[in-house]
Amino acid sequence: MPLRKRQSEGNSPCRRVGSRRVKRFLFTSTLVGALGFSIVFVLAILGVQAGYSGFSAPFRAFAEPSIRHAVLLSLGTATLAATLALIVALPAAYFLARRQFPGSMLIDALLDIPVILSPVALGVSLLLLFRTLPGQWVETNLLRFIFEVPGIVLAQFTVALALSIRVLKSTFQGIDVSYEHVARFLGCTPWRAFRMVILPMSGRGIAAAYILAWARSVGEFGATVTLAGAVGGKTETIPVAIYLRMASADVEGAVALMLLLSFVSLAVLVGVRVVGRVP
Repeated sequence: MPLRKRQSEGNSPCRRVGSRRVKRFLFTSTLVGALGFSIVFVLAILGVQAGYSGFSAPFRAFAEPSIRHAVLLSLGTATLAATLALIVALPAAYFLARRQFPGSMLIDALLDIPVILSPVALGVSLLLLFRTLPGQWVETNLLRFIFEVPGIVLAQFTVALALSIRVLKSTFQGIDVSYEHVARFLGCTPWRAFRMVILPMSGRGIAAAYILAWARSVGEFGATVTLAGAVGGKTETIPVAIYLRMASADVEGAVALMLLLSFVSLAVLVGVRVVGRVP
């Protein structure tokens, strides 16, 4: 009898509920602790930048002509690179999202290489590309890229294209293909169905792809400095300007630019989330 009583007490609903509460508390505490650590870590990175130079440092730095040139050059080249990347990525991503063919998985993985490849290795690859006979002909007869501003655009375009294709492919895959079938049934050509049905429905994804590609282009350094060089006042983007100021022991100027780049990144990331929620 006492043994049965102990067993019934050990299996009582109260004990099971209490155990579940403890496990739920431990699980929630782990989640909150991990999130809190992540937030504190990122805030610490931003805090040391602001603590070293102050929040007004980017505005003071922008008064310098060299910094102003670097900022305007970064914004201009990033805008051009992201626009070109979007023009190419739209049809490429749509084709990958709607067509299955032998080797499509391999091609899909191949297009991701610029995202995961080391930026310096990517820049060296672009540099070697212009050492081939076709590349030399382009440099001589069409447009110079090595140690020139077009080289910045090309380096930014390379990483922006891969990112844009990835985002747009996911966007197109999220749209039911039956909408296109209905448009085709009503007499639309494939191009008209794409333009009148798919593009309006994927507007938020296109905007997000462009914003992310633009932000990635603004922050591009490795491929840019390898292909276009770090020529002050000529190919000096914001990341290159940070590198040059650190090399010359101008830590305050470098931190001011880092803070500016952090503000731009934060604004872009918030913008992407706002765009994603707009109905």
